[in-house]
Amino acid sequence: MTDATANFFDELGRRKHEPLLAQVTGTMRFDLTKGNRTEHFFVAIKKGDISVSSASDEADCVVHADREMFDGFATGESNAMTAFLRREITFDGDPQLLVLFQRIFQGPQSTREKSAAGASERRQA
Repeated sequence: MTDATANFFDELGRRKHEPLLAQVTGTMRFDLTKGNRTEHFFVAIKKGDISVSSASDEADCVVHADREMFDGFATGESNAMTAFLRREITFDGDPQLLVLFQRIFQGPQSTREKSAAGASERRQA
């Protein structure tokens, strides 16, 4: 079984730069709980340049979520903004960082498949 959350943050750290966050500067910490254990993923963003660590340092925005739920965000099976509106996740600090960061989560697989199928059908018509 793959660890979607760890893979997401590992890949983000390897990228070093995320064009979708080119206008963003700030720090985020994701406090993800599983049972009575909390993992920390600290993301520093400076005009799209990204570093990721497991530090529990102070951050401009701190997101509190269930680890399993975050796996869904990382794979595109769940939407972070929808979860926030349902109060399934909470945050402290700068809401704009949360809104901007959620851009880099994958879209739902079914939406990507429908878009690709629709484009294929339009080309054939």
